[in-house]
Amino acid sequence: MQMEVLQKDMIAAMKAKDKARKDAISSLVSAVKKVAIDEGCRDNIPEELTDRVILKELKTVKEQIDTCPAEREDLKSEYQFRYEVISEYAPKMLSEEEVESIIKEKFADVVATKNKGQIMKAVMAELKGKADGKVINQVVAKLCS
Repeated sequence: MQMEVLQKDMIAAMKAKDKARKDAISSLVSAVKKVAIDEGCRDNIPEELTDRVILKELKTVKEQIDTCPAEREDLKSEYQFRYEVISEYAPKMLSEEEVESIIKEKFADVVATKNKGQIMKAVMAELKGKADGKVINQVVAKLCS
């Protein structure tokens, strides 16, 4: 996801007077900017960094939804809306089948060792941000058994 797209969508939400959507996108923009400044790339923000921050924010909002008290329906619906907005910008994750084919194709030599730690170390460097860590872990466990 490009930072410019986020900013244009935020401006569009402002013009449409859609406060909830604007707030959700605004929080994404500020999170991306903060990480970019921390990593020293204030002006040219790479798509990889933007995607990484979006996934982190998505995970945070998911945790907020899960830990929200049942009696706070107003808060829960706000978090749910925010989750849906952020999901629109999140990069598409690889499926379990795609992860398995990539691991078998690129890491056949490491998989042959059946050492889960070594396999995870090699695979995570390649698939981080492209697939959910839980899915990768499940596929590796299945291949090791």
